[in-house]
Amino acid sequence: MRIDLKDISKIYGKVKANNGITFSIQEGSIHGLLGENGAGKSTLMKILSGYIRKSGGTIIVDGKDADFLKPADAAAMGIGMLYQDPMDFPQLTVLENFILGQDHGFFLSVSKKKNQFSEICRNLGFNIDPSKQLRLLTVGERQQLEMVRLISSGARTIILDEPTTGISNEQKVVLFDALKKLAGQGDSIVIVSHKLEDVEALCDRVTVLREGRISGEMEAPFDTSGILAMMFEALPSLPPKPAVNSTKEVLSVADIHASGGRTGLKGCTMTINSGEIIGLAGLEGSGQELFLRAVSGVKKVFKGGISIDGKNLTGKKVSEFKDAGVSFLPTNRLVESLIPGMSIEEHCALNGAGNSVFINKKSANEDAHEKIRKFRIKGNPASLVESLSGGNQQRFMLSLLPDTPKLLLLENPTRGLDVESANWVWSILTEYSRSTGTAIAFSSPEIDEIMSISSRVMVFFDGKIIMDVQTDGASSQEIGKAIAGKI
Repeated sequence: MRIDLKDISKIYGKVKANNGITFSIQEGSIHGLLGENGAGKSTLMKILSGYIRKSGGTIIVDGKDADFLKPADAAAMGIGMLYQDPMDFPQLTVLENFILGQDHGFFLSVSKKKNQFSEICRNLGFNIDPSKQLRLLTVGERQQLEMVRLISSGARTIILDEPTTGISNEQKVVLFDALKKLAGQGDSIVIVSHKLEDVEALCDRVTVLREGRISGEMEAPFDTSGILAMMFEALPSLPPKPAVNSTKEVLSVADIHASGGRTGLKGCTMTINSGEIIGLAGLEGSGQELFLRAVSGVKKVFKGGISIDGKNLTGKKVSEFKDAGVSFLPTNRLVESLIPGMSIEEHCALNGAGNSVFINKKSANEDAHEKIRKFRIKGNPASLVESLSGGNQQRFMLSLLPDTPKLLLLENPTRGLDVESANWVWSILTEYSRSTGTAIAFSSPEIDEIMSISSRVMVFFDGKIIMDVQTDGASSQEIGKAIAGKI
């Protein structure tokens, strides 16, 4: 399937999210779409998948003009999109989710649908148990299920938004092999990504957006510095690691056990001092995410103790952890942190209300304007949080943090962010550490990020902390071996 986009525009008030975008997606190719957060990538792909309507321009599919009023119109033309957060039902089984993803699915026999599911999985090299509860699947397996659903519905052009975020290296290899196979069969693939190494390994051509316009295109083999120059006016750099001189203990964890996830927690013990930044590494489901929830009070432990600033908070409510100076930022912004359907101003009103039943609209509006200015958020007080790009959602979440937290717990804080946005996030976070002595613990699937940012790394495997070392005294290879449990 060949798709031609001609002079595509999307205007929101005075903002031109897309401004005269023209390029082609060739049949049987893997096309990369790059650009910093807010560059217009997601808007463009939502137009192509029928999720939002264009303000102007033309979409041509296999030589025919197409105008999509809704996602079903795009799907009928063979275009499907796989979002960062899979659209599924955790309460159901894999097979039930697969059937729900198809027109008239329940009017066909379950055995036929199961055979169809298994056949597509075999063709793509996927190994998913159709009887398994969806909630037990990893992010990578849920992503594979979504791809199978799209293919079974007749998708011949598949758009993937940050497909390697949050999945293991093994799952990435399986995904890349499947995408190459689909392209070899004549399907068209569009990859929206910030990971240049993934684009360079997979794509035949890239188109780069900046501020709603095309800033350049390039054929494989790619020149990394050339792509970065198209994406950014100046190449960003990571902030330096803050020096840690304090011996004041902020967090003390003693032999904690908790259920949940794939492994639970099994006797984790550690401490964090004021001003320290600790990276938590491990394969998905190894315990690091559950650990962050346990020490933030979100998840109760059934054995062991947790102390903040010398105060025992084991078994206490989340509100008591917050009162003690603990702030937790989960990775799923629109499920656990922000409220879809509410504006920036309304979030500011809730954040500043405290225990009061009254809302000061004027104060909330002023607060929203100040946060937008200080954190360089592309939006206005009336902007709904779900309309913001991933980077701007993250900036807004950071703006809601208290001024002087004692302990910041961050789950994959740069998930889905481009290089500049990720480094800006870290400049804000490391400033907390430098200026207020805030202790920070964060999880990340990227070893390079952990080694660049943290002064110390803890590796989780099977629910246990199996390595706790200073990053200056360890190599990426040693950390990688520990992540695989080979120490």
